This record gives sequence, C-alpha cells and structure tokens, in this order.
Amino acid sequence: MPNNNNNEDDDSRRESEGAPEEKSRDILSSGSITTHSSDGSIHALIVAGQIEGHFTASPQAKSTKYEQCIPTLFAVEESEEIDGLLILINTIGGDVEAGLAIAELIAGMKKPTVSLVLGGGHSIGVPLAVSGKKSFIVPSATMTLHPVRMNGLVIGVPQTFSSLDKMQDRIIDFIVRNSKASGSEIRKLMLKTDQMTTDIGTVIDGEEAVKMGLIDRIGGLGDAIDALKEMIASGKPDEIPQNNNSSEKSTAGSENKGENGENIGKKS
Repeated sequence: MPNNNNNEDDDSRRESEGAPEEKSRDILSSGSITTHSSDGSIHALIVAGQIEGHFTASPQAKSTKYEQCIPTLFAVEESEEIDGLLILINTIGGDVEAGLAIAELIAGMKKPTVSLVLGGGHSIGVPLAVSGKKSFIVPSATMTLHPVRMNGLVIGVPQTFSSLDKMQDRIIDFIVRNSKASGSEIRKLMLKTDQMTTDIGTVIDGEEAVKMGLIDRIGGLGDAIDALKEMIASGKPDEIPQNNNSSEKSTAGSENKGENGENIGKKS
C-alpha cells in the first residue's frame, strides 16, 4: 500500500515555503516580497517606474500603484510575522499626492524601516527616499529636486498657483522633518536654472545627497539589510533625530515671483 505521509510532508513544505512560481507572481502583481531568516522576517517593497495615483499610467509605462502600496504597508505594520520593512527605490516620480501619501505611511510606521535608492529617486521619489528610519543610496544613483508641476488643464488664476505653492511647501516640510537636509538648500536646488536644459531644478548623485544630509549613508543592498537587521535585533527603530530645520517654513509663495509678481516653476 502506498505511503502518503511523504507526499503530505512535501505538500506542507511547499505551502509553507511557497512555490517559486507563486513567489514570482506575487512580486509581479504586488511589487513586494517577504523573506524569512534567523535574524527576522523582512518585507521588501519595490517602488519602480512611475508612481501611479488617481489616474492610470499608460500601458507602456512601468508603474507603482498606490492602491497596492497602502494596504501592503498596513499589513506589514500590523503583521506579527514581519519584523521590518525595506523600501527599494528606482522611480522617475509621478503623482504627487499618491507619492506623498505612501511616504507619510512609511514615516509613520513603528516597525524598523530602511530605504535604499538604486537607479534613481527623482521628483516625488525624494520624500519616499527619506521616509525610512534610515536611508541609503548607491554611489551611481541620482535624485532630482524640482518644483511642483501640473499636467492637464490649468486655470490661470492666482488660486491655482497658490495651491501649487502650498503643495510644494508640504513636500519640502516632509523632507526636512525626515532628513538632515536644510529647507532653504532644498528650495535653492529646486529653482536652479543651469542644471537641466529643458527644466529647472537640480540632479544630485549619491555622494551629494549624503553630503547635504538628504540621505544618511552611501551603501548597497547588503548594507541596507544589515542596518535593518540591527534595528530589528535592538528591538526598536534607530530613529533619526528630528531636524531643527523642520521649524523652517517654506516661503516658496513669496520667493518664486517673477518681475511682474507672477509665480514661476509651479509644476511637479
């Protein structure tokens, strides 16, 4: 008579470990994966391509969907089986409100969180890059700081520009609260006109991001994982002290004026 015990053991092992095909599908569908080791369980959230918000990105564009990220972050924070979160970032930016919402969720988590900027953390990817308790960037990565901009129909009234100014202020304030960067330096870099041929703003590399206090350290995947495991082992996140520059409020509405009093550089 055939012995079914071995088959049952194999089935249970596959269920507990997860078949490779199922893991691949999970990564493609949710942009995230959970790994387990003796040092703890780490959930990796991949932020890649364009951050998709209230409107669907074109089928040709790689995108990170915020309606998937939000429940994922909630589940990670509440899960007793996950000890820490690693955010892997390679994004061109995207929807400002969606990106800032994801960044606020990560910054508000009590579990250990570490971010790693790989190819690029551009535009609204900057708040995401600083949202972790610790942040890393590889030497070859770049980050773009530029003013908020808007697509589609824009009504040419002062209220429109005031709204964009306030949104830019909120982004800068978030970056200042969650990094060691100066708000005045961020605004200065956002408005530079000698860096890009078709836009205003500044592109900085990994070393420059660390030097200005935007990112904590230069490092790769192993460094980010080691830092996260150290935070998990310590039992509490090694939080970055609140930056005194957070009291510095944005004056973009008064600084970004043209000769005729018109606001400039208000698109993100």
